[in-house]
Amino acid sequence: MEYINLGNSGLRVPKYILGTIPFSGTNGFEATGNIKEDEARKMVDIALDAGINMFDTANLYSKGDAERVLGAAIKGRRDEVLLTSKTGFQLGEKPNDGGASRINIETSIDRSLERLGTDYLDVYFVHLWDGQTPIEETVETMTNLVKSGKIRYWGVSNYSGWALARTFSIAEKPGYIPPITQQIYYTPEAREAEYELLPAGKELGIGSMIWSPLGEGLLNGKIGRNKTAPEDTRQGGGWPEPWVQDQERLYQVIDALEEVAANHDASVPQIAYTWVKDRPNVGPIVIAARNEQQLKEDIASFDIQLTQEEHDRIESVARPAPLYPNWHRAMNSLEKGSPSEIPYLKGYKQSMGLED
Repeated sequence: MEYINLGNSGLRVPKYILGTIPFSGTNGFEATGNIKEDEARKMVDIALDAGINMFDTANLYSKGDAERVLGAAIKGRRDEVLLTSKTGFQLGEKPNDGGASRINIETSIDRSLERLGTDYLDVYFVHLWDGQTPIEETVETMTNLVKSGKIRYWGVSNYSGWALARTFSIAEKPGYIPPITQQIYYTPEAREAEYELLPAGKELGIGSMIWSPLGEGLLNGKIGRNKTAPEDTRQGGGWPEPWVQDQERLYQVIDALEEVAANHDASVPQIAYTWVKDRPNVGPIVIAARNEQQLKEDIASFDIQLTQEEHDRIESVARPAPLYPNWHRAMNSLEKGSPSEIPYLKGYKQSMGLED
């Protein structure tokens, strides 16, 4: 397993991180999986054997039960693993049971630590943008958690580009500690993060950690033009996410993944993971599995090497439209782009038929 620095920090993390949304499968998360403690321990064993020592969870997942299962799975080996969790989604009926306020963050961290059976988290995320809470309040609260030893680093998730930059600019002020990572949605089909989030993360020193590279089950290999999602999957079990811009484009992406997968005697999920991990500005990616066999297959994707032609075959299908100012910049000043932006600007130029 490859290890990389997470953003502009000294924290070394594996390129693959094991996500725990399939752990427990209760409280509205039944469609995501139902991994209980015994199997979770085995999956942690498999991950550690492969060099994956980081595990991602959230108080949202099964409303805390995923944290409990993960805590049981790592019991007795806390010093071998890196743990992340998140807060922000409204989990209770009280007005302060969600968001990025001091009261919710401080309450949530203590509850997460208790469920996980640990004294600290390695990374703690604000799970969503809270435009009703002053950014200074959120930054100060997360800074205090670092200084108190309850967390080592912090990050944000599902922010817009301007919200990320604004948060970072405030966190750079004396006395505050900036976030080192953002967790964002990015797949071969959903490429909106290329507009601002991926370049911004690179420029600001905020590592881009990718959640659900398989599109919350859309790219699990069981969905296609003539294939309906099985009932025992998220997409077949009534899961509401994600929003798909264009169903035909999704099928074209799946077609491309299937073609490349056939070249490697691999699965569609394996090729999707491989493609995402090799994209510009992408840091670690969060993989997930419902069972041990899926996990082993996911991990095996790390060693697949795509040719440039195969990479381009997948990239060209769902390239984001060159919305302004991207079309203008690609047309007139591509060479003035930051290194983090140029790969995307070149793609926009190709889409406009202006190849050099």
